[in-house]
Amino acid sequence: MASSSVEPESEENITGVADKYNVETAEILANSALHLPVAQAAPIYEQLLSVFPTAAKFWKQYVEAYMAVNNDDATKLLFSRCLLICLQVLLWRCYIRFIRKVYEKKGTEGQEETRKAFDFMLSHVGSDISSGPIWLEYITFLKSLPALNAQEESQRMIAIRKAYQRAVVTPTHHVEQLWKDYENFENSVSRQLAKGLLSEYQSKYTSARAVYRERKKYCEEIDWNMLAVPPTGSYKEEQQWIAWKRLLTFEKGNPQRIDTASSNKRIIFTYEQCLMYLYHYPDIWYDYATWNAKTGSIDAAIKVFQRALKALPDSEMLRYAFAELEESRGAIVAAKKLYESLLTDSINTTALAHIQFIRFLRRTEGVEAARKYFLDARKSPNFTYHVYVAYALMAFCQDKDPKLAHNVFEAGLKRFMHEPAYILEYADFLSRLNDDRNIRALFERALSSLPPEESIEVWKRFTQFEQMYGDLDSTLKVEQRRKEALSRTGEEGASALEDSLQDVVSRYSFMDLWPCSSKDLDHLVRQEWLVKNINKKVDKSALSNGPGIVDKGPSGLTSNSTTSATVIYPDTSQMVIYDPRQKPGTGISPSTTATGASSALNALSNPMVATGGGGIMNPFDEMLKATSPALFAFLANLPAVEGPTPNVDIVLSICLQSDIPTVQMGKSPTTYPTPIPTGAARSASGISGSNKSHPTPSGSSVKQSRDKQSLKRKDIGQDDDETTTVQSQPQPRDFFRIRQMKKARGAASSQTGSASYGSAVSGDLSGSTG
Repeated sequence: MASSSVEPESEENITGVADKYNVETAEILANSALHLPVAQAAPIYEQLLSVFPTAAKFWKQYVEAYMAVNNDDATKLLFSRCLLICLQVLLWRCYIRFIRKVYEKKGTEGQEETRKAFDFMLSHVGSDISSGPIWLEYITFLKSLPALNAQEESQRMIAIRKAYQRAVVTPTHHVEQLWKDYENFENSVSRQLAKGLLSEYQSKYTSARAVYRERKKYCEEIDWNMLAVPPTGSYKEEQQWIAWKRLLTFEKGNPQRIDTASSNKRIIFTYEQCLMYLYHYPDIWYDYATWNAKTGSIDAAIKVFQRALKALPDSEMLRYAFAELEESRGAIVAAKKLYESLLTDSINTTALAHIQFIRFLRRTEGVEAARKYFLDARKSPNFTYHVYVAYALMAFCQDKDPKLAHNVFEAGLKRFMHEPAYILEYADFLSRLNDDRNIRALFERALSSLPPEESIEVWKRFTQFEQMYGDLDSTLKVEQRRKEALSRTGEEGASALEDSLQDVVSRYSFMDLWPCSSKDLDHLVRQEWLVKNINKKVDKSALSNGPGIVDKGPSGLTSNSTTSATVIYPDTSQMVIYDPRQKPGTGISPSTTATGASSALNALSNPMVATGGGGIMNPFDEMLKATSPALFAFLANLPAVEGPTPNVDIVLSICLQSDIPTVQMGKSPTTYPTPIPTGAARSASGISGSNKSHPTPSGSSVKQSRDKQSLKRKDIGQDDDETTTVQSQPQPRDFFRIRQMKKARGAASSQTGSASYGSAVSGDLSGSTG
C-alpha cells in the first residue's frame, strides 16, 4: 500500500495545461491536499513534485501527511527521495522528529540510531545560517542521554563539548546564544579547564560571529519560499539570480579563513541550496560542475553534469560542456556517447550536432572516421548546407586537402544552389584559391537560377569581386547588369538604372578609406534614400531627419534598408529642459521655459497642465499648499525675463530688493521695510533679456533707501551714522550681498569713484553716467 501510494502518478492537473509551472496553481493544489485523506492527497503531491522536484515545502507536507497516519514505511521512502536534494532546515527537522519518534522506545539501540541521524543531519545542513535550533536540539539530546558509570559520563561530556565547539564556529542566527551556553557548560564542569578552552575558541567564535553578520546581509536578499521555475526574464527572477551569485562569491572567498576542506564543503552546500531555487538555470549547473573540476573533484563534476542533464534534458549547451570535460580527461568513449545522444533522434537532430560530431571524430578517431560519417549522414533530413561548408573548410584548413574541399562544395551546390549564403561561402573558398575563373562561373550559375529578390547579396559580392580583381570594362558591365536585375525588385523602377556619383565612390573606396569626406558621404547616402522614396508618401519628420538605419549597400556605399522609411523620429522642436520635479506623464510646452515670474504666478493661480494622454491635471496643487504667503508675495513681484538664462546680476538685485520676512531662532519677527512696488521691479527688469547696462537710480530713490535703512537701525537699537561708507560697514553675512558690494565698488571706482550702501544692496550704481 505504501509503495504504491508514493509512486509517480499522471500529471493531468498540472502538466496537462499549457503552463505547467504556474506557481499560483501549484499553491492552490498544495493547500487543497492538506484537507484531503492521504490516499487522495498522494497523487496531488506526486504531480506537484514531478514539476517542482526541489520544493521542500511540498515534500514536507507530503511527509507529514504520512507521519500523521503513522505510515513509517512510506515516510522513510519519501525521505530517501527528498532529503539529499532539499537541504532545508525545516524539512530536516521533520526528518529528525520522525527518527526520534521511531526509536523513542528502543533503548540504547534507539539512542545510538538517533545520534547517528543527528550527525547525518548536521553533516548536510549544519552549516546553514538557520541551523541554530538543530545544534541546540542535538546538544539537548546529548545531555539527556543516561550515564550508568563514570566512563559513560566522561564520554557524554566529551560529546557535548565537541558539539558546542562545532556549533560556536558555525555562522548561524544562534551563534551568540550557543557561545553563552558553551561558557556556562565549561564553567559548570571545571572553571580551571574552562579558562583555557574558552580562550582557545574565543577568536574562532568572534570570527564566526563577524562572518554571520556579513552572511546575513546576503541571505536576507534571497526568497526562500520561491519555487523553481524556468527563467522568464522577470525582475524578481533576475534579482534572485544576482542574490545567489553574490552569496556564492562570498562563500568562495572563504571569509572565515577556515581550512580548505571545510570551506569547500560550505561552498558545495551553498550550490546545492541554490539549485533548489534555480533548478532550471543551466549556468548555475555549469558553474557548479566547473568549480568541482577546478578544485580537483572530477568525479563530483561528472555527477553534477549527470544531474544537470536529468534536470534539463534538452540543453545542448550542457551536453557539449559535459562531453568536453570527458574528452579533456581522456574518457573518449563517454564523450562519444554524449555526442551520439544528440544524434539519436533523426527528426530533431540539428545541423550543429552533425558538425560538432564530425569535428569530434576527426580529433579522436582521425580523418577517415569523420569522412565516413559525413558520407553516411548526407541523407539525413537535417543535413543542411552548413554541414557541407563546415566539412569542406575542415578538409581545406585542417587536412590541407583543397581538392576534397572543392569536391564537397560542388556536391553541395547540387542541393543548395538556391541558398545565397552557400554561394557566398563557396565564393570565399575559391577566392582563397585565387581561382577567379571559377568564381565568375559560380556567380553566373547562381544568378541564373536565383530569383531577383534573393540575389541581392550575390550581386553585391559579384560587384565587389569585379571592383577588386577585374578590369574597368568588366566592372562596369557587372554593375549595369546588377542595376537591371535589381530594378525589377523595387518600386524605384527606371531610377535604379541611372548612373550616380555613388557608383564612383563605391568603385574607388577601399575598406574604411573613401574618396570623399564624411560630410559628402552622408549627403550621398541621404540622396540615395530620397531617390528610393521619391514616389512614396513619407512622413515629414522622416524627411527632415533623413535615413536613420544604414548598412553596406550592394554598391559598396552605405544605403538604407526598405524599413528605414517607416522609422519614426522624435520631433526635436518639442524638446524642453528636463526638470526632475516634473511629474511623469505631464507635458510642458517649450514656451513655458521662456516665461518669467509673472507667467509662473499665472501658472500658480491657474495651474492646469495638459497631459500626454489628453487629460487635465494640476501639478502645482501640492506646491500651493506648501507655499508660504511671503514666498507667494515674492513670486508675485518677480518680473518677466526673456530667455532661459537671464542676467544673474539683475535677478540677484531683484531678489535682494524683495521683502521676504524671516524669523530667527529664539527671536521675535522683526519689522522689515515695505517692499519695492511691483511697477518699479518690473521697470528694473525690463531690460533683463538684453545687453543694456543697469539703469541709474535717481537721487530721491537713493535717499529713500537711506532713510529706510536708518529707520531700521534705530528700531533695533543701533547708533551707527547714516552717512557711513560701505567700506566702514560690517560685512553682511549674505553671500549675494557681499558679491554685489564688490561689483558695486569696482564699477563705481571706474566711473565716479564712490558707491552707496543702498546701491551695493540693490546691485545698481550710485554714480551718474552722464
